[in-house]
Amino acid sequence: MTDAVESGLFPREQAMRLCIVEDGGVSNLEPLTLTRPVFDLRFGADRLGARVARSFGLAPGGGRFGAIVRPHLVDLWHRRDPLWALNDRAWLGRSPVLVVNGRWVPSAEFEPPEVRRPLVGLCEGRPACAWAGPGQAVGLELSNVGDWFDEMVSSVDVFDVGGRWIERPWDLVSGNAEALRSDFRPGRQDGLRLSDLQHVAVVGSQDRLFVHESARVDPYTVFDTTNGPITVEADAWVQPFTRIEGPCFIGRDTHLFRANLRGGVTLGPNCRVGGEVEAAIVHGYSNKYHEGFLGHAYVGEWVNLGAITSNSDLRNDYGEVHVPLQGDPIATGQNKVGCFVGDHTRTGLGSMLNTGAAIGVMCDVLPAGILLPKHVPSFVRVAFGRVAPGPSLEQKFATARTVKRRRGLEFTEQEERLYEGLFEATRLERERAIHKAAALARGEAASRDLSQRAVGE
Repeated sequence: MTDAVESGLFPREQAMRLCIVEDGGVSNLEPLTLTRPVFDLRFGADRLGARVARSFGLAPGGGRFGAIVRPHLVDLWHRRDPLWALNDRAWLGRSPVLVVNGRWVPSAEFEPPEVRRPLVGLCEGRPACAWAGPGQAVGLELSNVGDWFDEMVSSVDVFDVGGRWIERPWDLVSGNAEALRSDFRPGRQDGLRLSDLQHVAVVGSQDRLFVHESARVDPYTVFDTTNGPITVEADAWVQPFTRIEGPCFIGRDTHLFRANLRGGVTLGPNCRVGGEVEAAIVHGYSNKYHEGFLGHAYVGEWVNLGAITSNSDLRNDYGEVHVPLQGDPIATGQNKVGCFVGDHTRTGLGSMLNTGAAIGVMCDVLPAGILLPKHVPSFVRVAFGRVAPGPSLEQKFATARTVKRRRGLEFTEQEERLYEGLFEATRLERERAIHKAAALARGEAASRDLSQRAVGE
């Protein structure tokens, strides 16, 4: 190790290493962060972690990326990318490293400074990133992320890096349109020529439309770039009578079936989407094949929204929407908030989701002809409009195996262990919701009984 490294200096010739960390704020992003690190959340045309790497000019490379994540996610992320160093103190102490809070989103104008000594960048007065020497980085652990940043602030120079924080799930949705605008990269060489798109209608500037050369766009398709750019990635298929309004991002191998995308939408990869979608983010491998409205929403992976499933994203009194995260209603400060749906959840035909609904992972939501509960904890079934115990874990795993096999993928042992752990971790929230629903049902039954007796008398 050189003298410069030992003293905390950052040699100019040394490739920068990046460590993305989770802090206590990730729990405020459930159910979306139950099954993935915070930096794997989608925002704009990419994931939060990829946005950070791009902002600092870092390309993927062996041994240069690490993370501090919750222990139950380590095995799953290692399977996805075995080159990442996770919760690895030896890796942290090897050489200087850039440490970034995974909930920080750099602005489009951000330019990383030339750094020669440890330094902390602040966003809205809070530590967002830090250039740390090995002696400082080696002390970083999941349990002390906040204290570690505070100690860095007290001992090194600080400066403002701008950007924004992701505090709650609706922050991702409300900021998605602007992120899509800033993410658009015109002039890519792998796009179709304008002459190849003569059979579709383009409203607005054609310079704000990118369609990958391997994508299929059928006749009677309308692209409207008036309010923002549109990107259609590789192997996507846009079927006839689809209208796409920018800003919008259609991920790789996503299929659109007579869809009406109304702007601020991120889809894919490998989604199947029809009907009306507005200001929504849908993770990979999720389906909304049929008619129905999805708006101001965030939907996880491997979710299936049954035909005519719709969500409300506006109260009928136009008031502020509250979202019951982990069962407690949280004020959003917004009047347009839809739903937030965890991975491997399914809704039945004609399900109607209430304004600001929060639905956990591996739920079965069945229609009831009425607006369904706003709080649906993980691993439950909604039947007759009530939260109730769901199928066994093995039954849920069998369904997940079937669903993933249809896309040529496997429901792995790592995933099974993840969901087994989550089942125990969410038990109290689930039991409270089931007990509350049962007590409410008993009260309604008693009220009906009293009414019937009064009529009889």
